[in-house]
Amino acid sequence: MQYMLLIYGTDQAITQEVMEADMPAYNAFGEEARARNLMVGGEALHPVSTATTVRIRDGKPIATDGPFAETKEVLGGYYILNCKDLDEAIEMAGKLVVIGNSAVEIRPVVDFSQYA
Repeated sequence: MQYMLLIYGTDQAITQEVMEADMPAYNAFGEEARARNLMVGGEALHPVSTATTVRIRDGKPIATDGPFAETKEVLGGYYILNCKDLDEAIEMAGKLVVIGNSAVEIRPVVDFSQYA
């Protein structure tokens, strides 16, 4: 089953200092996920100040600047992994939470292939 690991942390720009401190650990995580044939994809996201949210108002889509919710922690990136079960997804998420004082939300990905 595929699981999305959503990485939450502070809304800081990716500085050279952050890159030097955290990227080796993220790279090691990616290498392990690929070596274990779990990696489907993943990317870092730009700061929340670049976000746009689309909602329906009066039957029309309206775009507004900013994230969908007020919060101190923001979604900073994600991985999609092909894990055998939730336990394996939790194991892999545990390797991410130690990087940069982040929190990681695990969400199963819906498989729509059975409806095609």
